[in-house]
Amino acid sequence: MTYRGGCHCGKVAFEVDGELTAAGQCNCSICSKKAYLHWIVERDRFRLLTPEANLAVYNFNTKTAKHYFCPVCGVASFYVPRSDPDKIDINVRCLDGVDVSKLEVYFFDGHNWEEAHLGRAHTRFHAGQD
Repeated sequence: MTYRGGCHCGKVAFEVDGELTAAGQCNCSICSKKAYLHWIVERDRFRLLTPEANLAVYNFNTKTAKHYFCPVCGVASFYVPRSDPDKIDINVRCLDGVDVSKLEVYFFDGHNWEEAHLGRAHTRFHAGQD
């Protein structure tokens, strides 16, 4: 299935291919404040439909993750995750027509990222690994 998504004002738009049945919820400071629901996909399943120049990026801590957002409306619809820098992490809440209440939601303890990552709990966010 192909999903279309983006920001609120439309300056950022993308498509992503895959079967979305589950999403991850993280309790780290940035994910909590953004109310992010995670779906990590391979880069070749993600297509940015608008110019990359339409994006702003925020990096913090290890500077591995690249938190992209729209500089006009502020919506963060995807990012490059620290846990999988070769993939794209889609904010499920930014996908058009997705009923989040129908998804299985998993928890990831991002507040204790190092310990949780070593436990490989983040793999639950990945497409096809429900």
